[in-house]
This record gives sequence, C-alpha cells and structure tokens, in this order.
Amino acid sequence: MTRGPGHTAKLMPLKKTRVFLDSNVLLSGLFSDKGAPRLVLDILSIDLPVLKAVTGAYNIAEAEKNLQAKLPAALPAFRSCLKLMDIEIIPLPSRKELRPLAGMTAEKDLPVIASAIRGAVDLLVTGDKKHLLRIKKNRLPFSIVSPAEFLDGVLPGLLKGLVPPA
Repeated sequence: MTRGPGHTAKLMPLKKTRVFLDSNVLLSGLFSDKGAPRLVLDILSIDLPVLKAVTGAYNIAEAEKNLQAKLPAALPAFRSCLKLMDIEIIPLPSRKELRPLAGMTAEKDLPVIASAIRGAVDLLVTGDKKHLLRIKKNRLPFSIVSPAEFLDGVLPGLLKGLVPPA
C-alpha cells in the first residue's frame, strides 16, 4: 500500500513512566557530580517523553531537614534544582493513608510508600538498602529499585521505543 503526499503516520502517545525519587537519591544526585543517583536526576531532567519525575512533600521536607543540619548554605541550590527538574510533588499523606502500611517497613519510611501510592508511580528509586529495598515486591503497586537498577535494568527498556528502527 502506498501513501499519498502529505500523509503522516499516526503516532501513539507514549505512556510516561512515573519515577518516584526518595530523598536520599535527590540529595546524592544533586550534590555529587557522578554516580548512579546523579545520572538518574540528569536523565529525569531532560524531559524525555517516557519519564516523569515524582517525589513527595515528605521527601522534600526530609531532604531540607538534613541539609539544614549539615549544609544550610545548600538549601537555595536544592530548591532551585527541584524547580529546574519540573518534579511533581505529592502532598503529605494522611494518617489514614499510613495505617494500612503499618509494619511493612520502618515507621519513618511509611510516608514515602504512601506518597508513592498516592502518586500512582510505576517505580520508586531509593538508595535505602536497609528498609525500602527489602519490601516484598508483591505488596505494592510499583517496583522499588536502586538507582543502579533503574539505570541498568529499567531505563534501557523504556528508551527502546524512542529510537525508530533503522
């Protein structure tokens, strides 16, 4: 079948994979010029049509609290970088949202899980090997991966559809 002049193929809109960033990834990525967390932030900052960066207000507050205690002069740079990333921020979860998650992980991490659920994310990227990366995968509607797992295992599959076959 031949196509007439001016015919354009219909492109299906790409589904954006919603990637939730834990506060440790935000801090590590913003204040290091190398490593997996930095690459994750760089990739999410270039506005690829298949990715959307998401975090929680709880994660922002946690990161700002750590910065205030350890490096207060970096707070303006942190806030500026968040704006440049066009990151979606999920509001603080309610106690009602936290109740069903009790016992799943450390109490301090329940708002992270609740925010990711509310944000309808596909992935939660964290460096928290002690708590978050140990949650059983079948208990949540999203996967939890380390920054390296995101880059090596998840991202190549997501980017495959962006490059047309030769």
